[in-house]
Amino acid sequence: MSDVMSPQFPVSPEASRTDPAPPELARTDSVRIVIIDDHPLFREGVAATLSTDPDLEVVGEGGSADDALRLARELLPDLLLLDLNLPGSGLQAARAVTAACPVTKIVMLTFSEEEADVLSSLKAGARGYILKGVSGRELRRIVRGVQAGEVYITPTLAAGVLIEMAGPGRAQHHPLSELTPRELQILEGVANGQSNKEIGRALELTEKTVKHYMTNILQKLQVRNRVEAALLAQREAGR
Repeated sequence: MSDVMSPQFPVSPEASRTDPAPPELARTDSVRIVIIDDHPLFREGVAATLSTDPDLEVVGEGGSADDALRLARELLPDLLLLDLNLPGSGLQAARAVTAACPVTKIVMLTFSEEEADVLSSLKAGARGYILKGVSGRELRRIVRGVQAGEVYITPTLAAGVLIEMAGPGRAQHHPLSELTPRELQILEGVANGQSNKEIGRALELTEKTVKHYMTNILQKLQVRNRVEAALLAQREAGR
């Protein structure tokens, strides 16, 4: 049995860690992680596995979609490990966290090998899709990779998903249609020549949060920098 699935002892939901130190007091060089799974024993095993790496810090745990959104808002973690089959729906949680906390990278950790679930998770904002049979060492490697900007899909599922996503029947859409209302607001500020600090002041966001939004915007628009994003926004506005 892998070390992910083998915690030393169970822990009750009431004992789950949901009130750690504020983000500003956490180690700045660690990857801050929240684990959401409705099986406390499994959740504790994942936490123990990740904690063997000094660069990975589990700052919160929960067992439902509501917990996922609450902890993401309270803790603003770097990464959220999320089970697909949760009370309240893992997909719903992924969508809600993506909209509320774009700085948080979502990784699904699930038993489901359905390609439809992989596609739905990616569309909901997930940056990774891992099957629960993964080894502890591999889980730690994937987590570090996703935090560094990679997108991960379990290899046995990746080929089918790529074929589906690249299919000839894929609809063409407006370049800005994937952006959320908040991302459109930020892109408008960029197009007007505002800095991240100025945009943050206008929208009551921190400069760091605006920077993370910009990372999402550049990836969605498939452009290399804010200048190209601004030019694209101006071009689409002129149509």
